[in-house]
Amino acid sequence: MIRNLIFIISFTIVSCSNAPKQLRASGPIFGTTFSVIYDSSENLEPAFDSLFLEINQSMSTYISNSDISKVNSNIDVTVDSHFENVFNTSKAIYAATEGKFDPTIGAVVNAWDFGPEGNIESLDSLKIYALMQSVGLDKVNLNNGHISKPLPTRLDFNAIAKGYGVDVIGQFLESQNIQNYLIEIGGEIRASGFNSSKKAAWKVGIQHPDLSGDQPYINTLTLQNESMATSGTYRKFKIDSNGNRYTHIIDTKTGYPSRTNILSVSVITHDCMTADAYATALQAMGVEGVRVFLKTHPELKVFIVFVNDANELQTEVLNGFPST
Repeated sequence: MIRNLIFIISFTIVSCSNAPKQLRASGPIFGTTFSVIYDSSENLEPAFDSLFLEINQSMSTYISNSDISKVNSNIDVTVDSHFENVFNTSKAIYAATEGKFDPTIGAVVNAWDFGPEGNIESLDSLKIYALMQSVGLDKVNLNNGHISKPLPTRLDFNAIAKGYGVDVIGQFLESQNIQNYLIEIGGEIRASGFNSSKKAAWKVGIQHPDLSGDQPYINTLTLQNESMATSGTYRKFKIDSNGNRYTHIIDTKTGYPSRTNILSVSVITHDCMTADAYATALQAMGVEGVRVFLKTHPELKVFIVFVNDANELQTEVLNGFPST
């Protein structure tokens, strides 16, 4: 009897020590930071690091021998599945937004030398015109793992890669039978299940565009089995000599910074890659353009923050975007 009791106690201790608990991983990635909260009996941070390394090697323009760097240097390379996934989604959203989302605009963005703030520098219109000749994702094709494009055209997946990274980590966690998690990379989020430590749904916030104010969030909401991405212009903009405010969002038709009263766009949909790309595209449409576009895209739940005609901060909820 005593031996059996000892065995039962020992088994209980071992079982409890292997029980899932809420773990956290965080650090720098993709020029920003990441955070993963998940229920597991095993520390999975080394696996996260390996996946991030794969994505960087595929799509980082800062790595000289990455797939995308080779493509941009017109070196023949067989791109990997990460590249293919992002490229194919980019093509679909490029078509759906009539080019408002365009990963080939990166060279023009760089030419404008956008920082967090400052004065617009004079940029020769001839140079912009020359750069715009290489813009257009319709000029780029993927066949059997190989990219064909005009020699000057450059790809930059910065506006979609963070969301894709969130999806990759989420898919990995689910492959490990982990259902409760919250992933965030540079403000792009995926939530699944619930917050086991609080026994409640995951609660997330949308940053208030007035960074000097006392209110950190302009909207808070619960998120479950969905992804959210936010694109904002309140950090990266320039002011010209006449006081006009220009965003870092470049008009893909003209090559010039967009003049817009939109401060931020948040998009909720199933996968974070799609939410990330659409948040950027909608930012360039203007408030009325967003309203019109979303009438035919009910799958996108959207929250916009903008400055109205009275120069007042205003918000708008579209397609059932939640709030608490």
